[in-house]
Amino acid sequence: MTQPVSVPANVTLPELTFRGVLLGALITVIFTASNVFLGLKVGLTFSSAIPAAVISMSVLRLFKDANILENNMVQTQASAAGTLSSIIFILPALVMMGHWQGFPFWQTLGICAAGGMLGVMFTIPLRHVMVVQSDLPYPEGVAAAEILRVGSAERAQDAAGDAGQASGRPGAKPAATGMGDIVTGGVVAAVVSFAASGLRVLGDSVSGWFAMGGAVFRLPMGFSLALLGAGYLIGIVAGLAMLTGLIISWGIAVPVLTAMGDIPAGQTLAKYATGLWSSQVRFIGAGVIGVGAIWTLATLFMPMARGVKASFSALTKAGAARAGQAPRTERDLSAGWISIVTLILVAILVITFQVFLSDAPLSAGAIWKLVAYAVLFAFVFGFLVAAACGYMAGLVGSSTSPISGVGIVAIVLVSLLMLALGGELLGVQNGVQMAIALSIFSTSAVVAVASISNDNLQDLKTGWLVGATPWRQQVALLIGCVVGAAVISPVLELLYNAYGFADAMPREGMDPAQALSAPQATLMLAIARGIFTHQLNWTMILIGMAVGVGLIVVDEILKRTCRVARIPVLAVGIGIYLPPTVAAPIVAGAVLAWLLERALRRRASAAGKPYEQYADAANRRGVLIASGLIVGESLVGVLMAAIIGAAGTDAPLAIAGEGFASIASYLGLAVFVMVAVLFWRRVMRLG
Repeated sequence: MTQPVSVPANVTLPELTFRGVLLGALITVIFTASNVFLGLKVGLTFSSAIPAAVISMSVLRLFKDANILENNMVQTQASAAGTLSSIIFILPALVMMGHWQGFPFWQTLGICAAGGMLGVMFTIPLRHVMVVQSDLPYPEGVAAAEILRVGSAERAQDAAGDAGQASGRPGAKPAATGMGDIVTGGVVAAVVSFAASGLRVLGDSVSGWFAMGGAVFRLPMGFSLALLGAGYLIGIVAGLAMLTGLIISWGIAVPVLTAMGDIPAGQTLAKYATGLWSSQVRFIGAGVIGVGAIWTLATLFMPMARGVKASFSALTKAGAARAGQAPRTERDLSAGWISIVTLILVAILVITFQVFLSDAPLSAGAIWKLVAYAVLFAFVFGFLVAAACGYMAGLVGSSTSPISGVGIVAIVLVSLLMLALGGELLGVQNGVQMAIALSIFSTSAVVAVASISNDNLQDLKTGWLVGATPWRQQVALLIGCVVGAAVISPVLELLYNAYGFADAMPREGMDPAQALSAPQATLMLAIARGIFTHQLNWTMILIGMAVGVGLIVVDEILKRTCRVARIPVLAVGIGIYLPPTVAAPIVAGAVLAWLLERALRRRASAAGKPYEQYADAANRRGVLIASGLIVGESLVGVLMAAIIGAAGTDAPLAIAGEGFASIASYLGLAVFVMVAVLFWRRVMRLG
């Protein structure tokens, strides 16, 4: 098959158009809302670049003068949705601790937009060496470029077919962009989610509880189609790692702890075991996550350092020479614009932190000193993180780059900084509470920088492959940051008031089973509190760290002796930390992806064709259907949040009572299995 070529540097096409910016903003709103909901529910976000590219091609093909570079700008802008949404890994902790009663719009907008846009500014100088001259794989960036190229080639075929029909010759059948697969997955997930969370005629999970001696065991299963799609996207390696985490928590840790104690009088088996998991076992997951984050950063440190050094060396030697006479495909935002925008963003951060601390019972001088500490930390550590995350994204992909791990390192460092330098704050009434809040807010800025840095170079790789103009892409990403940041606060407010967060309910009488777990925010709040109050559950965290080290050792041995796939230690920790009915459908989705791959490999072998060529269309369809499942259920979750908030009750649309719950669980399981079977059949149809 002939590979479509990129647009040459001497050819100029419309790129950053008004209609493209408008379409990119609409897609950004949709995917930001979806990712915020998914991230709060399960602690994962999905990459929006590929579905955004498909939606863009489907819409812009209605215009005859649309082109591949305009499509690329739309997906560049919209990809900010999948990355800036990572702010929910830390920001909800301010509500959980009671410092905020909601999400103030201007403060949330300021920290998200300024942090995200700084992430863009910090990675622009790295583009030439890390993207153009580097051999880093950039998996998502290359995949998005391939989809744009294929879509561009199909558009040319469609135009040739139209011309043939106009001249009386038979034309080619118009090629599908894949929009139908996204819509199919979205509609199915939306209908099922509305039946479950709205009408309450389908159950959302089921668990089997049983005891052996004094040990309590749980066999969980959730029926979320969004999580099925998320599991499909993360693949079998991460899925098995999460299954390992489930086994550690509910097959080993909880049974051991329950066997060591006695069930309190009047307490059910389920409530007793769940309480131990929540108060004890989750900290084992925290220890595993911490070790996994440090190990991932350590293994990438040397290649990252070499890449960053080469980047800045190239900047000093050749940057000025390239600036004046560079071709279109080599023009970044100028150093002058980078400096001006960076200064403006730092000023916005200063104002945002000053407003955040305005209620602190301190003198103006003390407040400004704390503002300086926080902004300096966010800027300096954010700059280092930007280079690290940009390199990690190129090496292992945006989806597997450990943003949560970066957040954990940041919350530990900034908490220690506040302990060392924030004496005036710690000495006043409620000063410890304010210091914890300031540490969380500072970490939020770092996470915003890290998330966009994690995405920016991936997008620039896509643009380089299709012949885009880099500075226009960088402007598109800045626009995406602003639009995404504007959406995050109202969506967070809506979801919090409708469902509540773990251990943080906005009003009395709400169902804690419906609360969004926000796992990373809960963990980082526990770490910050533990550092300031010296009450961290070190026993369980140290056990988790030992488990993490053991997993790393086993992984290294297996990798050298059996050449088996690596065990992502971070994913094991998340499997321990997440509610089991949330982790189980993710594992099911990963297994579904593995079974489909095996079936397609068998068919490719029988047909005598290379697997990559034979299964390309089928794999693409699977990714788009999975993305549709995530978007459909997530948008219904946001819609139901609005309805619940307006009605003031947990189930305003329910048509089934409590007595129907058992039947609803079996119906939910049946529908979940049926959708998985239909998913299989639709993907295999292209095999």
